[in-house]
Amino acid sequence: MRVLVTRPQPDAQATAARLRQAGHAVMVDPMLAVEALPEARLPAGGFDAVALTSVNGARLLGARVELSALASLPLYAVGRRTAAAAPRAFAEVHIAGGDGAALADLLRTRLPRGARLLYVAGEERAVDLGAVLAGDGISTELFVIYRAVPAAGLAPETVVAARERRIDAAFHFSPRTAATLAQRAEAAGVSACFRHVEHLCFSANVAAPLTAAGWPTRIAAKPTEDGLFDLLAR
Repeated sequence: MRVLVTRPQPDAQATAARLRQAGHAVMVDPMLAVEALPEARLPAGGFDAVALTSVNGARLLGARVELSALASLPLYAVGRRTAAAAPRAFAEVHIAGGDGAALADLLRTRLPRGARLLYVAGEERAVDLGAVLAGDGISTELFVIYRAVPAAGLAPETVVAARERRIDAAFHFSPRTAATLAQRAEAAGVSACFRHVEHLCFSANVAAPLTAAGWPTRIAAKPTEDGLFDLLAR
């Protein structure tokens, strides 16, 4: 299979390497570039736990001076990859089932009413933990430490491959990368070409902007990279 990978670096190359090892041809065209926000300041006050919903947030937290003040708190990660990327300073790590809903459920069962949660995230978030947990009496403070900047356009080789129908499948890990691909494909005049591609998605939320573009989507049984590989094998 000829597979398009659009997630940000360095994860795009890691996914590409795994695809090549499995015998697939790969085209990498990241739709987002991650930028740290060193000027971000930790919200005042004490916290009862820390939550992470992205690998990028997990990696960048490790470079923050505030880490030493947070490491004694329990860490709640959205999934295994995020937990694996999190700083080793956290002695207590709890891992949810891979999406925001699963993380919210885990936090509800573990944190008491009145707890204060620090949500380490980017400027754009797939889940609003504050809104989701407010009814459970858990207050959430945001610590925004990075932004994801959309690509200006598709790489020329991606445009050519789409026109020549040399893309069989595409991996989609987040709603924003999916939406950016749909927008950039429309701008390049190749949106119709992507209707001939199998779009393999982490979740229904990820698939939504692709479905809106009229592209065929399939959703992984589990919101993990393994789930996407399982779809590819079918």
